[in-house]
Amino acid sequence: MSANPQPKRELVVDNLKVKVYSTRSEMGAAAAYAVADAMRRFINSKGSCAMVFAAAPSQNEFLETLGSIPGLDWSKVIAFHMDEYIGLPETAPQRFSTYLREHIFDRVKPGTVYYIDGNAKDVEKECERYSELLRKHPLDVGCLGIGENGHIAFNDPPVADFNDPKLMKVVELEERCRLQQVHDGCFATLKDVPTKALTLTVPALMSAKEIYCIVPGPTKSIAVKRTLEGPISTECPATIMRRHSNATLFLDEVAAELVR
Repeated sequence: MSANPQPKRELVVDNLKVKVYSTRSEMGAAAAYAVADAMRRFINSKGSCAMVFAAAPSQNEFLETLGSIPGLDWSKVIAFHMDEYIGLPETAPQRFSTYLREHIFDRVKPGTVYYIDGNAKDVEKECERYSELLRKHPLDVGCLGIGENGHIAFNDPPVADFNDPKLMKVVELEERCRLQQVHDGCFATLKDVPTKALTLTVPALMSAKEIYCIVPGPTKSIAVKRTLEGPISTECPATIMRRHSNATLFLDEVAAELVR
């Protein structure tokens, strides 16, 4: 594979740039090189780069390549993650903090990593703590995915609010969202999936100066079609990216198979 694979096709929907690649590995690599370029630009211009990461199998190829790109000054990176289950044991492999440690943070050693505590005694205070960190370090780069129900982070359609006054909140997880965790192989059965989580809100995610959204696989094709062809609405929260001034959606061919 070339260092930076070229898209098979490109389109623009409202403000959202869309790049479609032949394979999942090419998609992940291309997104990684785009994010690496953004990181360098922010570090060169302001001395740091505040980033937020999604934690899901859809991000595997992207994070694998991002962690292997030479010359990135990770010591200048301030890293956040966008959601966390409430109530999972600290040792649970499904915790999003665990996923990000294993797939990227332990490899590249960012200068600062701020973890969400899904087992905080007072979850509302945890929301306040994390929100204050986000205010202190405004996001430069957002690395997102899209759920099967069109969610971004854990902003499922019933709880997504494009004008949410909060930066982080406690949410009840929609059943379709919980089923996705089973489809992804993260949990054996639906009853094993937690029902509540902490999530960055839609405005918090959209506050990132640049957004890179990585969405592979056939299970995401309907959500991708709705994101690009449906109305901009919380019925499919990912549609809000079409209003962002600098967002790019990276797809593999099967995720984009329903897009005209």
